[in-house]
Amino acid sequence: MSDGNIDLTKDHRAKAYSMPLAEINPAQPALFQADAMWPYFERLRKEDPVHHTTEHEFGPYWSITKYNDIMAVDTNHGVFSSEGGITIANQAGGAGPLPMFIAMDPPKHDIQRKTVSPAVSPMNLAVLEPLIRERAGKILDGLPIGEEFDWVDKVSMELTAMTLATLFDVPQQDRRKLTYWSDVVTAAPGQGLIDSIEEKMQIFVEYHAYFTDLWNQRVNAEPKGDLISMLAHGEATRNMEPREYFGNIVLLTVGGNDTTRNTISGSVLALNQNPDQYKKLRENPGLIPSMVSETIRWQTPLAHMRRIALQDYEIGGKTIRKGDKVIMWYVSGNRDDEVIENPNAYIIDRERPRQHLSFGFGIHRCVGNRLAELQLRVIWEEILKRYPTIQVVEEPKRVYSSFVKGYERMKVVIPARI
Repeated sequence: MSDGNIDLTKDHRAKAYSMPLAEINPAQPALFQADAMWPYFERLRKEDPVHHTTEHEFGPYWSITKYNDIMAVDTNHGVFSSEGGITIANQAGGAGPLPMFIAMDPPKHDIQRKTVSPAVSPMNLAVLEPLIRERAGKILDGLPIGEEFDWVDKVSMELTAMTLATLFDVPQQDRRKLTYWSDVVTAAPGQGLIDSIEEKMQIFVEYHAYFTDLWNQRVNAEPKGDLISMLAHGEATRNMEPREYFGNIVLLTVGGNDTTRNTISGSVLALNQNPDQYKKLRENPGLIPSMVSETIRWQTPLAHMRRIALQDYEIGGKTIRKGDKVIMWYVSGNRDDEVIENPNAYIIDRERPRQHLSFGFGIHRCVGNRLAELQLRVIWEEILKRYPTIQVVEEPKRVYSSFVKGYERMKVVIPARI
Protein backbone atom coordinates (compact mmCIF):
# COMPACT_ATOMS: atom_id res chain seq x y z
CA MET A 1 0.00 0.00 0.00
CA SER A 2 1.44 3.40 -0.98
CA ASP A 3 1.69 6.11 1.65
CA GLY A 4 -0.35 8.46 -0.51
CA ASN A 5 2.34 11.11 -0.83
CA ILE A 6 3.07 12.81 -4.13
CA ASP A 7 6.54 11.35 -4.67
CA LEU A 8 5.23 7.80 -4.95
CA THR A 9 3.10 8.42 -8.05
CA LYS A 10 6.25 8.19 -10.22
CA ASP A 11 4.62 7.45 -13.57
CA HIS A 12 2.01 10.14 -13.16
CA ARG A 13 4.66 12.51 -11.89
CA ALA A 14 6.76 11.98 -15.02
CA LYS A 15 3.68 12.42 -17.20
CA ALA A 16 2.49 15.52 -15.36
CA TYR A 17 5.85 17.23 -15.87
CA SER A 18 6.50 16.08 -19.44
CA MET A 19 3.18 16.95 -21.09
CA PRO A 20 2.66 20.46 -22.51
CA LEU A 21 1.29 22.73 -19.80
CA ALA A 22 -1.68 23.72 -21.96
CA GLU A 23 -2.82 20.08 -22.14
CA ILE A 24 -3.16 19.57 -18.39
CA ASN A 25 -6.79 18.76 -17.56
CA PRO A 26 -7.07 18.00 -13.83
CA ALA A 27 -10.85 17.42 -13.85
CA GLN A 28 -10.55 13.75 -14.79
CA PRO A 29 -12.34 11.34 -12.44
CA ALA A 30 -9.89 8.55 -13.35
CA LEU A 31 -7.00 10.61 -11.94
CA PHE A 32 -8.81 10.97 -8.62
CA GLN A 33 -9.80 7.30 -8.49
CA ALA A 34 -6.11 6.40 -8.93
CA ASP A 35 -5.07 9.06 -6.35
CA ALA A 36 -2.79 10.35 -9.11
CA MET A 37 -3.87 13.99 -9.48
CA TRP A 38 -1.29 15.35 -7.02
CA PRO A 39 1.65 15.99 -9.41
CA TYR A 40 -0.62 17.72 -11.93
CA PHE A 41 -1.79 20.16 -9.26
CA GLU A 42 1.77 20.55 -7.97
CA ARG A 43 2.93 21.61 -11.45
CA LEU A 44 0.00 23.98 -11.94
CA ARG A 45 0.66 25.68 -8.59
CA LYS A 46 4.29 26.21 -9.60
CA GLU A 47 3.94 27.11 -13.27
CA ASP A 48 0.36 28.13 -14.06
CA PRO A 49 -1.74 28.69 -10.92
CA VAL A 50 -4.63 30.18 -12.92
CA HIS A 51 -4.84 27.60 -15.69
CA HIS A 52 -7.19 27.39 -18.65
CA THR A 53 -8.29 23.99 -19.97
CA THR A 54 -9.79 24.51 -23.40
CA GLU A 55 -11.18 21.04 -24.06
CA HIS A 56 -13.28 19.10 -21.59
CA GLU A 57 -16.52 17.14 -21.85
CA PHE A 58 -18.28 19.90 -19.87
CA GLY A 59 -16.66 22.74 -21.77
CA PRO A 60 -13.62 24.94 -21.13
CA TYR A 61 -12.83 25.95 -17.57
CA TRP A 62 -10.30 27.78 -15.42
CA SER A 63 -8.44 25.97 -12.60
CA ILE A 64 -7.62 28.04 -9.52
CA THR A 65 -5.03 25.98 -7.66
CA LYS A 66 -3.33 28.18 -5.03
CA TYR A 67 -4.70 28.80 -1.54
CA ASN A 68 -4.87 32.60 -1.62
CA ASP A 69 -6.32 32.75 -5.14
CA ILE A 70 -9.03 30.27 -4.12
CA MET A 71 -9.82 32.44 -1.08
CA ALA A 72 -10.06 35.50 -3.35
CA VAL A 73 -12.58 33.77 -5.63
CA ASP A 74 -14.55 32.06 -2.86
CA THR A 75 -15.10 35.27 -0.89
CA ASN A 76 -16.04 37.39 -3.92
CA HIS A 77 -19.61 36.37 -4.69
CA GLY A 78 -20.16 39.72 -6.40
CA VAL A 79 -17.92 38.62 -9.28
CA PHE A 80 -18.04 34.83 -9.03
CA SER A 81 -21.59 33.47 -9.02
CA SER A 82 -22.78 30.12 -7.71
CA GLU A 83 -25.98 30.21 -9.78
CA GLY A 84 -26.54 27.14 -11.91
CA GLY A 85 -24.46 24.57 -10.05
CA ILE A 86 -21.40 23.94 -7.89
CA THR A 87 -19.64 21.12 -9.79
CA ILE A 88 -17.77 21.14 -13.09
CA ALA A 89 -20.31 18.62 -14.39
CA ASN A 90 -23.49 19.89 -15.96
CA GLN A 91 -26.72 18.79 -14.29
CA ALA A 92 -28.10 15.52 -15.65
CA GLY A 93 -31.48 15.64 -17.37
CA GLY A 94 -33.16 18.20 -19.58
CA ALA A 95 -34.78 20.53 -17.05
CA GLY A 96 -31.60 22.40 -16.15
CA PRO A 97 -29.85 22.46 -12.79
CA LEU A 98 -31.83 21.85 -9.63
CA PRO A 99 -32.10 25.06 -7.60
CA MET A 100 -30.50 24.78 -4.14
CA PHE A 101 -29.21 27.42 -1.78
CA ILE A 102 -25.52 26.53 -2.23
CA ALA A 103 -26.05 27.27 -5.96
CA MET A 104 -27.68 30.64 -5.34
CA ASP A 105 -26.40 34.16 -4.78
CA PRO A 106 -27.61 36.62 -2.14
CA PRO A 107 -30.13 37.59 -1.02
CA LYS A 108 -32.00 34.32 -1.70
CA HIS A 109 -29.04 32.17 -0.64
CA ASP A 110 -28.76 33.90 2.73
CA ILE A 111 -32.46 33.59 3.55
CA GLN A 112 -32.68 29.87 2.69
CA ARG A 113 -29.44 28.98 4.47
CA LYS A 114 -30.65 30.81 7.58
CA THR A 115 -33.83 28.69 7.59
CA VAL A 116 -31.96 25.37 8.05
CA SER A 117 -28.93 26.53 10.04
CA PRO A 118 -30.61 26.10 13.50
CA ALA A 119 -30.42 22.30 12.90
CA VAL A 120 -26.63 22.53 13.22
CA SER A 121 -26.44 25.31 15.83
CA PRO A 122 -24.13 24.82 18.84
CA MET A 123 -27.22 24.26 21.02
CA ASN A 124 -28.55 21.52 18.77
CA LEU A 125 -25.12 19.88 18.43
CA ALA A 126 -24.94 19.69 22.24
CA VAL A 127 -28.25 17.79 22.14
CA LEU A 128 -27.05 15.52 19.32
CA GLU A 129 -23.66 14.64 20.80
CA PRO A 130 -24.80 12.03 23.38
CA LEU A 131 -26.93 10.32 20.70
CA ILE A 132 -24.03 10.25 18.22
CA ARG A 133 -21.76 8.88 20.96
CA GLU A 134 -24.20 6.13 21.90
CA ARG A 135 -24.57 5.10 18.25
CA ALA A 136 -20.82 5.22 17.63
CA GLY A 137 -20.27 2.96 20.64
CA LYS A 138 -22.84 0.43 19.43
CA ILE A 139 -21.39 0.39 15.91
CA LEU A 140 -17.85 -0.12 17.22
CA ASP A 141 -18.89 -2.80 19.73
CA GLY A 142 -20.51 -4.76 16.90
CA LEU A 143 -17.34 -4.98 14.77
CA PRO A 144 -15.60 -8.35 14.32
CA ILE A 145 -12.19 -8.90 15.90
CA GLY A 146 -9.46 -10.54 13.80
CA GLU A 147 -11.60 -10.63 10.64
CA GLU A 148 -11.46 -8.47 7.54
CA PHE A 149 -14.41 -6.14 6.98
CA ASP A 150 -15.25 -3.02 5.00
CA TRP A 151 -14.82 0.03 7.24
CA VAL A 152 -16.69 2.28 4.79
CA ASP A 153 -19.84 0.18 4.95
CA LYS A 154 -19.79 -0.91 8.58
CA VAL A 155 -18.70 2.34 10.25
CA SER A 156 -18.40 5.47 8.09
CA MET A 157 -21.65 5.03 6.17
CA GLU A 158 -23.53 3.75 9.18
CA LEU A 159 -22.78 6.58 11.60
CA THR A 160 -23.33 9.38 9.06
CA ALA A 161 -26.57 7.80 7.76
CA MET A 162 -27.92 7.54 11.31
CA THR A 163 -27.13 11.21 11.96
CA LEU A 164 -28.67 12.33 8.66
CA ALA A 165 -31.84 10.33 9.33
CA THR A 166 -32.11 12.11 12.69
CA LEU A 167 -31.65 15.55 11.09
CA PHE A 168 -34.41 14.77 8.57
CA ASP A 169 -36.45 12.94 11.25
CA VAL A 170 -36.97 9.91 9.01
CA PRO A 171 -37.16 6.31 10.31
CA GLN A 172 -33.75 4.81 11.02
CA GLN A 173 -34.67 1.79 8.88
CA ASP A 174 -34.64 4.17 5.88
CA ARG A 175 -31.16 5.56 6.61
CA ARG A 176 -29.42 3.55 3.88
CA LYS A 177 -31.84 4.97 1.32
CA LEU A 178 -30.32 8.35 2.14
CA THR A 179 -26.81 6.95 1.57
CA TYR A 180 -27.86 5.35 -1.71
CA TRP A 181 -29.57 8.48 -3.02
CA SER A 182 -26.59 10.61 -2.04
CA ASP A 183 -24.29 8.28 -4.00
CA VAL A 184 -26.61 8.33 -7.03
CA VAL A 185 -26.56 12.15 -7.08
CA THR A 186 -22.79 12.23 -7.65
CA ALA A 187 -22.39 8.92 -9.55
CA ALA A 188 -21.17 8.78 -13.14
CA PRO A 189 -23.00 6.30 -15.40
CA GLY A 190 -21.12 3.08 -16.12
CA GLN A 191 -19.03 3.15 -12.94
CA GLY A 192 -20.94 0.49 -11.01
CA LEU A 193 -23.85 2.24 -9.31
CA ILE A 194 -25.90 3.35 -12.33
CA ASP A 195 -25.69 2.40 -16.00
CA SER A 196 -27.27 5.46 -17.61
CA ILE A 197 -28.60 8.97 -17.07
CA GLU A 198 -32.09 7.53 -17.63
CA GLU A 199 -31.61 5.15 -14.70
CA LYS A 200 -30.38 8.05 -12.57
CA MET A 201 -33.48 10.07 -13.42
CA GLN A 202 -35.72 7.11 -12.54
CA ILE A 203 -34.07 6.80 -9.11
CA PHE A 204 -34.55 10.56 -8.67
CA VAL A 205 -38.30 10.07 -9.18
CA GLU A 206 -38.39 7.70 -6.19
CA TYR A 207 -36.10 9.98 -4.14
CA HIS A 208 -38.31 13.01 -4.97
CA ALA A 209 -41.52 11.15 -4.11
CA TYR A 210 -40.17 10.07 -0.71
CA PHE A 211 -39.31 13.63 0.31
CA THR A 212 -42.48 15.12 -1.20
CA ASP A 213 -44.46 12.79 1.06
CA LEU A 214 -42.41 13.99 4.06
CA TRP A 215 -43.02 17.64 3.12
CA ASN A 216 -46.77 17.00 2.96
CA GLN A 217 -46.70 15.37 6.39
CA ARG A 218 -44.62 18.14 8.01
CA VAL A 219 -46.39 21.11 6.43
CA ASN A 220 -49.68 19.88 7.95
CA ALA A 221 -48.18 19.26 11.40
CA GLU A 222 -46.83 21.52 14.13
CA PRO A 223 -43.34 22.94 13.36
CA LYS A 224 -40.48 20.84 14.73
CA GLY A 225 -36.68 21.02 14.75
CA ASP A 226 -35.93 18.73 11.80
CA LEU A 227 -34.69 20.03 8.45
CA ILE A 228 -37.87 19.22 6.50
CA SER A 229 -40.14 20.86 9.04
CA MET A 230 -37.87 23.92 9.02
CA LEU A 231 -38.19 24.18 5.23
CA ALA A 232 -41.94 23.47 5.28
CA HIS A 233 -42.66 26.15 7.90
CA GLY A 234 -39.86 28.68 7.20
CA GLU A 235 -41.20 32.04 6.11
CA ALA A 236 -38.76 32.18 3.18
CA THR A 237 -39.09 28.54 2.13
CA ARG A 238 -42.65 27.32 2.77
CA ASN A 239 -43.84 28.56 -0.65
CA MET A 240 -40.82 27.35 -2.63
CA GLU A 241 -41.36 25.45 -5.87
CA PRO A 242 -41.21 21.63 -5.59
CA ARG A 243 -37.99 21.52 -7.67
CA GLU A 244 -36.35 24.03 -5.37
CA TYR A 245 -37.37 22.05 -2.28
CA PHE A 246 -35.98 18.90 -3.86
CA GLY A 247 -32.78 20.72 -4.84
CA ASN A 248 -32.25 21.70 -1.21
CA ILE A 249 -32.95 18.13 -0.09
CA VAL A 250 -30.29 16.89 -2.54
CA LEU A 251 -27.84 19.45 -1.15
CA LEU A 252 -28.55 18.50 2.48
CA THR A 253 -28.36 14.77 1.70
CA VAL A 254 -25.00 14.96 -0.08
CA GLY A 255 -23.62 17.58 2.32
CA GLY A 256 -24.68 15.58 5.36
CA ASN A 257 -23.45 12.26 4.04
CA ASP A 258 -20.52 12.23 1.61
CA THR A 259 -18.18 14.63 3.31
CA THR A 260 -18.23 13.28 6.87
CA ARG A 261 -18.34 9.67 5.76
CA ASN A 262 -15.27 10.04 3.54
CA THR A 263 -13.33 11.92 6.20
CA ILE A 264 -14.06 9.18 8.78
CA SER A 265 -12.64 6.65 6.32
CA GLY A 266 -9.79 9.01 5.45
CA SER A 267 -8.80 9.32 9.11
CA VAL A 268 -8.25 5.57 9.41
CA LEU A 269 -6.25 5.52 6.17
CA ALA A 270 -4.12 8.57 7.08
CA LEU A 271 -3.23 7.15 10.50
CA ASN A 272 -2.29 3.82 8.91
CA GLN A 273 -0.09 5.55 6.35
CA ASN A 274 1.53 7.57 9.15
CA PRO A 275 2.07 5.13 12.05
CA ASP A 276 4.11 7.69 13.99
CA GLN A 277 1.04 9.95 14.06
CA TYR A 278 -1.21 7.03 15.08
CA LYS A 279 1.16 6.29 17.97
CA LYS A 280 1.11 9.98 18.95
CA LEU A 281 -2.71 9.92 18.98
CA ARG A 282 -2.92 6.75 21.11
CA GLU A 283 -0.48 8.22 23.60
CA ASN A 284 -2.34 11.54 23.72
CA PRO A 285 -6.08 11.34 22.96
CA GLY A 286 -6.22 15.07 23.68
CA LEU A 287 -4.93 15.50 20.12
CA ILE A 288 -8.22 14.21 18.64
CA PRO A 289 -9.67 17.66 17.79
CA SER A 290 -6.43 18.68 16.08
CA MET A 291 -6.25 15.30 14.27
CA VAL A 292 -9.83 15.83 13.06
CA SER A 293 -8.95 19.20 11.49
CA GLU A 294 -5.75 17.84 9.95
CA THR A 295 -7.71 14.92 8.45
CA ILE A 296 -10.31 17.27 6.97
CA ARG A 297 -7.47 19.19 5.28
CA TRP A 298 -5.57 16.07 4.22
CA GLN A 299 -8.68 14.34 2.87
CA THR A 300 -10.46 17.40 1.35
CA PRO A 301 -13.71 15.44 0.89
CA LEU A 302 -15.02 17.76 -1.85
CA ALA A 303 -12.20 18.34 -4.31
CA HIS A 304 -13.63 21.42 -5.98
CA MET A 305 -16.39 24.00 -6.24
CA ARG A 306 -17.40 25.84 -9.37
CA ARG A 307 -18.28 29.48 -10.02
CA ILE A 308 -19.29 31.50 -13.11
CA ALA A 309 -17.66 34.89 -13.70
CA LEU A 310 -20.23 37.71 -13.82
CA GLN A 311 -17.71 40.14 -15.33
CA ASP A 312 -14.17 40.20 -16.69
CA TYR A 313 -11.73 39.76 -13.82
CA GLU A 314 -7.96 39.61 -13.57
CA ILE A 315 -6.32 37.13 -11.20
CA GLY A 316 -2.82 35.68 -11.26
CA GLY A 317 -1.96 37.68 -14.36
CA LYS A 318 -4.80 36.11 -16.35
CA THR A 319 -8.08 37.66 -17.47
CA ILE A 320 -11.13 35.53 -16.76
CA ARG A 321 -13.95 36.61 -19.06
CA LYS A 322 -17.59 37.16 -18.17
CA GLY A 323 -19.43 33.82 -18.43
CA ASP A 324 -16.32 31.67 -17.95
CA LYS A 325 -16.46 28.59 -15.73
CA VAL A 326 -14.07 28.80 -12.78
CA ILE A 327 -13.09 25.76 -10.69
CA MET A 328 -11.64 26.30 -7.22
CA TRP A 329 -9.53 23.24 -6.48
CA TYR A 330 -9.70 22.99 -2.69
CA VAL A 331 -7.75 19.75 -2.95
CA SER A 332 -4.84 21.69 -4.47
CA GLY A 333 -5.07 24.76 -2.23
CA ASN A 334 -4.83 22.49 0.81
CA ARG A 335 -1.40 21.37 -0.45
CA ASP A 336 -0.03 24.86 -1.18
CA ASP A 337 3.40 25.05 0.48
CA GLU A 338 3.44 28.85 0.30
CA VAL A 339 0.64 28.92 2.90
CA ILE A 340 0.76 25.55 4.70
CA GLU A 341 4.09 24.27 5.95
CA ASN A 342 5.01 20.78 4.71
CA PRO A 343 1.48 20.36 3.26
CA ASN A 344 1.89 16.82 1.90
CA ALA A 345 2.69 15.51 5.37
CA TYR A 346 -0.05 14.37 7.75
CA ILE A 347 0.78 16.01 11.10
CA ILE A 348 -1.91 15.70 13.76
CA ASP A 349 -0.40 18.32 16.08
CA ARG A 350 0.11 21.08 13.52
CA GLU A 351 0.33 24.59 14.89
CA ARG A 352 -2.74 25.72 12.89
CA PRO A 353 -4.68 22.58 11.91
CA ARG A 354 -7.87 24.51 11.10
CA GLN A 355 -6.08 26.46 8.37
CA HIS A 356 -7.59 24.66 5.37
CA LEU A 357 -10.05 25.19 2.54
CA SER A 358 -12.13 22.02 2.88
CA PHE A 359 -15.25 23.80 4.16
CA GLY A 360 -14.97 26.69 1.71
CA PHE A 361 -14.99 30.35 2.69
CA GLY A 362 -17.30 33.33 2.51
CA ILE A 363 -21.08 33.06 2.35
CA HIS A 364 -20.98 29.45 1.12
CA ARG A 365 -18.81 28.08 3.94
CA CYS A 366 -20.15 24.63 4.83
CA VAL A 367 -23.21 25.08 7.06
CA GLY A 368 -22.64 21.71 8.79
CA ASN A 369 -18.89 22.00 9.37
CA ARG A 370 -19.20 21.77 13.18
CA LEU A 371 -21.41 18.69 12.90
CA ALA A 372 -18.80 17.03 10.68
CA GLU A 373 -16.08 17.78 13.22
CA LEU A 374 -18.31 16.55 16.06
CA GLN A 375 -18.95 13.17 14.42
CA LEU A 376 -15.25 12.67 13.68
CA ARG A 377 -14.23 13.65 17.20
CA VAL A 378 -16.78 11.37 18.84
CA ILE A 379 -16.01 8.31 16.71
CA TRP A 380 -12.28 8.63 17.53
CA GLU A 381 -12.90 9.18 21.23
CA GLU A 382 -14.87 5.93 21.19
CA ILE A 383 -12.34 4.06 18.99
CA LEU A 384 -9.44 4.86 21.32
CA LYS A 385 -11.39 3.52 24.31
CA ARG A 386 -11.84 0.17 22.57
CA TYR A 387 -9.13 -0.70 20.07
CA PRO A 388 -5.34 -0.38 20.21
CA THR A 389 -5.22 -0.26 16.41
CA ILE A 390 -7.26 -0.56 13.22
CA GLN A 391 -5.21 -1.94 10.33
CA VAL A 392 -5.95 -1.12 6.69
CA VAL A 393 -5.12 -4.34 4.81
CA GLU A 394 -5.36 -3.28 1.17
CA GLU A 395 -5.35 -0.15 -0.96
CA PRO A 396 -8.87 1.33 -0.66
CA LYS A 397 -11.16 1.58 -3.67
CA ARG A 398 -11.64 5.28 -4.34
CA VAL A 399 -14.67 7.00 -5.83
CA TYR A 400 -14.65 7.72 -9.58
CA SER A 401 -15.22 11.47 -9.31
CA SER A 402 -13.32 14.74 -9.54
CA PHE A 403 -15.86 16.28 -7.12
CA VAL A 404 -16.39 13.80 -4.26
CA LYS A 405 -12.97 12.70 -3.02
CA GLY A 406 -13.87 9.56 -1.18
CA TYR A 407 -13.85 5.81 -0.74
CA GLU A 408 -16.16 3.08 -1.99
CA ARG A 409 -14.49 0.37 0.05
CA MET A 410 -11.68 0.06 2.58
CA LYS A 411 -10.82 -3.36 4.03
CA VAL A 412 -9.54 -3.34 7.60
CA VAL A 413 -8.79 -5.73 10.44
CA ILE A 414 -9.06 -4.96 14.15
CA PRO A 415 -6.58 -7.37 15.79
CA ALA A 416 -7.77 -7.01 19.40
CA ARG A 417 -9.82 -5.06 21.90
CA ILE A 418 -8.25 -3.04 24.70
